[in-house]
Amino acid sequence: MLQAISPLPLAFQFASPGPILIELGPLAIRWYGLLIASAVLIGVSFSQYLAKHRNVNPELIGDLVIWLVIAAIPAARLYYVLFEWEQYAQHPEDIIAIWKGGIAIHGAILGGILAAVIFARIQKVSVWLLIDLVVPSLILGQAIGRWGNFFNSEAFGRPTNLPWKLYIPPQNRPSDYMNIQYFHPTFLYESLWNLLVFGLLITLFFRDLKRQPHLKVGTLGLIYMVGYSTGRVWIEALRTDSLMVGPLRMAQLVSLGAIALGLAGLAWLYWFGRPLPDVVPSENQQWDNVSEEG
Repeated sequence: MLQAISPLPLAFQFASPGPILIELGPLAIRWYGLLIASAVLIGVSFSQYLAKHRNVNPELIGDLVIWLVIAAIPAARLYYVLFEWEQYAQHPEDIIAIWKGGIAIHGAILGGILAAVIFARIQKVSVWLLIDLVVPSLILGQAIGRWGNFFNSEAFGRPTNLPWKLYIPPQNRPSDYMNIQYFHPTFLYESLWNLLVFGLLITLFFRDLKRQPHLKVGTLGLIYMVGYSTGRVWIEALRTDSLMVGPLRMAQLVSLGAIALGLAGLAWLYWFGRPLPDVVPSENQQWDNVSEEG
C-alpha cells in the first residue's frame, strides 16, 4: 500500500501488505506467482498482437512462448540458487519454492535465448525476428514482475530518507540494518525504467511499420539489451542483496557485457551493414520477406 507521509507530491511510504493475496485453507495464492503468471499471459497476447502487424502467424509466437516459459523459469531459479548455494544447501526443500521469490532475470534470459535458438532452428525462421517480436512483451513483463519483489519485501536498496521510501519489516532486513526501517524502492525504480524502455521499443516498432526500408531484423532485440542493461547497472548499485562473485556484483557484470554486445550488434548492422549471425540464411532476415510469405 502507499501512505502519504508529507504534503510533498512525491512523498510516499511504500509498505507491503504481505506476500499472500488469498488463503483458502492450505492453499495460498501469492502476489509473486500471480504477477508472474499475469506477465506471461499479457506478454503472449501482446507479442501475438505485434506478430499480426508484421504478418507473422501469431500461433508461431504462442508456440515459442511455451518453449520460453519451460526454459526460462527453471533457468532463472537455477541461476539464483547457484549464487546463493550456501543458503539453499542448508534448506534444500526451498530450492523449488519459487513462489517465495528468488528468480534471476539474467538466468531467465539465458534460458530463453537457448530455447529461442532451438525453436527457430526447428521452425527454420530467424531467431532475431522472433526476438524482435518478444522483447517488448518481455520488458513489460519485467516491469510487472518487479512488483512481486515489493510484496515479498525483497530486492530493495540501501537505507534512505528520501520523500519516497520503502518500509521493510524487521524479519526481511539485512543483519547490518536491523535498526533501519526505510530503504530505496529499487523495485519501483526498475519497474519505471522498464516501462520507459517498453515505450521506446513500441514507438520504434509502430513507426517502423510506416517507413521503408524497415528496421533491420534484430534491431529491437539489441536496443532491449542496451536499454534494460543500462538501467540495471545503476539500480543494482543501490541494492543490498545482489548476487556476488567475490567483491563484484554479478548483475552489473552481466549487464555491462550485454551493453557491449548490444552496441557491437547495432554497429554490425548499421555501420558495417552486415546481418547478425542467425540460424537461417541472411537473405531471409528481412521483415519484407516475412510479410510477403505470411
